Amino acid sequence: MNKTVCLITGSRAEYGLLRPLLDELQADSELRLQLLVTGSHLSPEFGLTYQEIETDGYRIDEKVEVVMSSDSPVGICKSMGLGLISFSEAYSRLNPDLIVVLGDRYEIFSAVSAAHISRIPVAHLHGGEVTEGAYDDALRHSITKMSYLHFTANEDYRRRVIQLGENPDRVFNVGAIGLDNITRLKLLSRGELEDSLGFQFNRRNLLCTYHPVTLESDTAESHMQNLLNVLEQQEDTNIIFTKSNADTSGRIINQMIDEFVQKDRNHYHAYASLGQLRYLSLMQYVDAVVGNSSSGIIEAPSFGIGTVNLGDRQKGRVRSKLVIDCGPDETAIATAFKTLYSPAFDKLRKTATNPYGDGQSAPRIARILRESPLTQTTQKSFYDLASDRVSPHGVNRVPAN
Repeated sequence: MNKTVCLITGSRAEYGLLRPLLDELQADSELRLQLLVTGSHLSPEFGLTYQEIETDGYRIDEKVEVVMSSDSPVGICKSMGLGLISFSEAYSRLNPDLIVVLGDRYEIFSAVSAAHISRIPVAHLHGGEVTEGAYDDALRHSITKMSYLHFTANEDYRRRVIQLGENPDRVFNVGAIGLDNITRLKLLSRGELEDSLGFQFNRRNLLCTYHPVTLESDTAESHMQNLLNVLEQQEDTNIIFTKSNADTSGRIINQMIDEFVQKDRNHYHAYASLGQLRYLSLMQYVDAVVGNSSSGIIEAPSFGIGTVNLGDRQKGRVRSKLVIDCGPDETAIATAFKTLYSPAFDKLRKTATNPYGDGQSAPRIARILRESPLTQTTQKSFYDLASDRVSPHGVNRVPAN
């Protein structure tokens, strides 16, 4: 009997990463794909990006509304509570054999919590990672503990998932799935991209995405202003902004971007959502990804471009030598740009590699999902690193000396 696999997506960036896996699951005759859409996909403020999913030819089986009008801590907690209720109702209708999720966002945490209570096994992508500046860090590790199968982006992260007590037999280093898009998509040419976006590239070009550092209090506005001040000083430079997600203070950042773009529409451009094709295509022609998006850590090095990474949001992730880390103050950001455009960095671009795999993650994940035996349970034994085995009673026995 075919397994019913319910894949969940809650944001534009996450959907773009998951597309190769969607294609693999949809084409697999032994798997029945369900697609549940939630989060900012359903928000007009964030571009109603569920429409992109439908345009791409995927059937949406359920839409779960969780995003509310407030991005305050109280508002996000209310969204999580609403999500917990709504996901449990959706699962009772869909009756999946397995849930597939990626990452660490709060709506995914709610989705996995509801699956755990409903005794539906969860397959989790991108566990074991560390982002010390965001509350997503704790949510990610919590999702790991509620998940049954684990697909990590490199061996360091696989070891960390095992350190969290997960059995190595269910933890797979498959590489970062975002790299699959780079190998699969026919990226737009420079001219096609200019026509699509309605502007001409300049001598220098930057792709900027900045999200709130959610474990810091009231820093989004000041840090974003520091970044904008430095960007404004860059000569002969076009700056393409993609707007912030639905985190606490995300709306403040987006308002600041809109006001900044108004100063010079010839050189500054902002988009609620570029879509995966245009976003990755832009990476071919920009000098760097700027801000604190994970795309600057994971995908950008595959294009041999730099990343100016601000602050602590991505602190703890494995990174390429092409990532230039800097503090969120103006002096540090300006120094990072000097490094980016230095002869030494230009030389480094020619030899640096990407530590996140070979762009063949999706077929690996689909094969493991197809071949893994599943029971309708979330019961697991804790795997102790000091133990040679896991007790059938769930208690790890440390061998005697």
